[in-house]
Amino acid sequence: QVHLVESGGGLVQAGESLTLSCAASGRTFKWFDGTGWFRQRPGKEREFVASINWNGTTRYAEAVEGRFTISRDNNKNTGSLQMNFLRPDDTAVYYCNFPYTSQYYGQGTQVTVSS
Repeated sequence: QVHLVESGGGLVQAGESLTLSCAASGRTFKWFDGTGWFRQRPGKEREFVASINWNGTTRYAEAVEGRFTISRDNNKNTGSLQMNFLRPDDTAVYYCNFPYTSQYYGQGTQVTVSS
């Protein structure tokens, strides 16, 4: 059983930055595991934001490409999502997903971006 805890969310103004973190327990990050981030905006379905696979290859949703950066530290069982130039439409609950594409998500962390 994997337990994930996201942190780092908050209320910021448009143009500011936040870094989200994801701490995993119950399973050690393995070299072949990927990590993903998803978000659920108000009134919307959960959607893909970013992923990083075992060899460091990253993928981003078009809406965040160039502004967000995903990373992970397998030794520390953590992942992060650096979010720059935040926009009001980035307002959402953000979830990490580890191992990527598994059924495991954390409880989410709220990010609110004011205009």
